[in-house]
Amino acid sequence: MRKALISVFDKTGIVEFAKSLHSLGWEIISTGGTSRTLKEEGIPVVDIADLTKFPECFDGRVKTLHPNVEGGILSVRDNENHKKQMCELGIEPIDMVVCNLYPFKQTILKDGVSHEEIIENIDIGGPTMIRAAAKNYRFVTVVTDPEDYEKVIGELNEHGDTTHKTKEWLAAKVFIHTSHYDALIADYFSKKLDIKYPKTLTLTYEKKQDLRYGENPHQHAAFYTSVRGTEGTLTHARQLHGKELSYNNIGDADGALETLKEFDEPTVVATKHANPCGVGSAATIAEAFQRAYEADPVSIFGGIVAANREIDAETAQEMAKIFLEVIIAPSFSLEALDILSKKKNIRLLQLDNIGKTNRDTLKAKTVLGGMLIQNSDTELLNQEDVKIVTKRQPTDAEMRDLLFALKVVKHTKSNGIVIAKDLCTTGVGPGQVSRIWALENAIRQGRDNITGSVMASDAFFPFPDCVEAAHQAGITAIIQPGGSVKDQESIDAADKYGIAMVFTGMRHFKH
Repeated sequence: MRKALISVFDKTGIVEFAKSLHSLGWEIISTGGTSRTLKEEGIPVVDIADLTKFPECFDGRVKTLHPNVEGGILSVRDNENHKKQMCELGIEPIDMVVCNLYPFKQTILKDGVSHEEIIENIDIGGPTMIRAAAKNYRFVTVVTDPEDYEKVIGELNEHGDTTHKTKEWLAAKVFIHTSHYDALIADYFSKKLDIKYPKTLTLTYEKKQDLRYGENPHQHAAFYTSVRGTEGTLTHARQLHGKELSYNNIGDADGALETLKEFDEPTVVATKHANPCGVGSAATIAEAFQRAYEADPVSIFGGIVAANREIDAETAQEMAKIFLEVIIAPSFSLEALDILSKKKNIRLLQLDNIGKTNRDTLKAKTVLGGMLIQNSDTELLNQEDVKIVTKRQPTDAEMRDLLFALKVVKHTKSNGIVIAKDLCTTGVGPGQVSRIWALENAIRQGRDNITGSVMASDAFFPFPDCVEAAHQAGITAIIQPGGSVKDQESIDAADKYGIAMVFTGMRHFKH
């Protein structure tokens, strides 16, 4: 009689699965709560203690860690020496292991959970059993996912056993599962002990969805989510309307969200290729959208728009006049939803806690053969380091707009320049290999709206040429980190033209 060892925390479908095994002539060995559940359903069960000749102990911490269990799983059936030892030791083969693990992930996500409860939900025996079965997959079927019960029973009915291909596939699932499980435990301890950059790093994510393709149609892609710390991020968004998001939609929408999180007042951020192309703040979200649109009515076409207030009917009517790929907001009024849903190609995403900053999030960037990890750039400036370095002080209105522009340039690809006036971008110059080119592009974009604006740069000016160009365009104040060996040349140029200049002492490169 073939033997199946069943020990599951998640008991979804286990009664039906065990009944099917029993009807096919399998003997079922089980533990603790699983054993009780199966017995209550009238399924004959051999308790694990009858197999090990040793009682479960230490509040269930030790029950399957025994040679009669591990030997029955790991013995190689066509090895004559193994067969001889099994006879000598009285160990019988176990042909199937059905096991899922203590809910460590669900435990760490609980509000107010204690460290002691978390520790008790680190499974020891379960990973040992399923890894043993996966290692010996030629002879042992290992099932860790209730979704696979139907497939396994189907093959037993059809072939009398699971196929070699299925055994190997199930074994692969085990190692994927246990590596994820262990990575969650390692991450928990690293965060608890503030270990930011351990000697070895194992990251773990869960697949949210497959994507139709990647950056380009010939590339494959999927979207994965972190297990913890995802509140207020795109992975928590609920799609209300439209076709599924693409790889580029997700990347661009994330760029819009990162910029939006800098603002508390009603603000709309429009992005294209993850760069802000128009940002506006105002008393109402409708006015904020209008400002973001007028900042660059060309680039916003086919772009991503994120708002930090509910989209109302007035705002929706204006949004509906142009083609937008995605709109993200904390909520949509019923009237707004009705207006926007008439456009079949637009995606509407509702994201609660849209302003949450997720300050402990790490940023990762893959490179050929490796990965770069850093903490997120969650600071804007340190007030103690801010210096007004020119003879002219910025006015209150200029200082307000300088901080607005600085928030936007922080999320603009380097070299980045942002020009703004009245809490609205008037020109954005992203991703240039020369800072003067970034400024010239921003001025060209803003055309007649530049006069009277202020300017923010993500890094220092190596030459005074940017100050010269700013003066010619009618820019009245500049904010930049400072730190160039030629800072004084830029300061002198600003003084020459009566431009106020502020140094923050903090650079915001974004590569």
